[in-house]
Amino acid sequence: MAEVKITKKQQKLNKIIADLNSSEEKKVSKAIKSLEANGDSSVIKPLATRLMQDLSDKNKSEIIELLSSLKDTSARAELMYIVDDEKFLPIRQSVLTAIWNTKIDFSGYVDEFVFIAIHGSFLEAIDCLTIIENLEGPFMEEDLLESESHLKNYMTSDAPKDEQRAVILSEIALKLKDFMLDVDSDDDFDLIVE
Repeated sequence: MAEVKITKKQQKLNKIIADLNSSEEKKVSKAIKSLEANGDSSVIKPLATRLMQDLSDKNKSEIIELLSSLKDTSARAELMYIVDDEKFLPIRQSVLTAIWNTKIDFSGYVDEFVFIAIHGSFLEAIDCLTIIENLEGPFMEEDLLESESHLKNYMTSDAPKDEQRAVILSEIALKLKDFMLDVDSDDDFDLIVE
């Protein structure tokens, strides 16, 4: 009996996703509202894919708003998949903005946000700083050490340094130092970003 319910739910989601891919703005809006009520984390990739396609500004805003309103922790892995997948680079900044607006804790991904802050666009770096500032923890020491490693590699590289990004990375380094103090580590975590 449970198998029938899953099948019916999946059929309903498939119908909503078909409507999401419509060329009609109203039909797409209705599908987004339906996903808000009936969707689960499995619809995040189709939403992100649709966001990259030809879509009205209204529909794009509705999708970002839906992603920003997520509360279910099962969405965390799906959102991070989108952030990490190169094919979604054109919308990564929008997804990062949605992440810092969600009520989901992404503390387990602190090192990935540091990496993006270093290697992504300037706006992505700002979003990553905002995300990191709002992380609640607890943090895994190895994630913080990996974050420190990313920052040290950036500082010691010969690549030209952007002054504005350096300010953001300094803020991130200070926040990471606070996180490291919270995990009661004896490791030296004195990072100075020039």
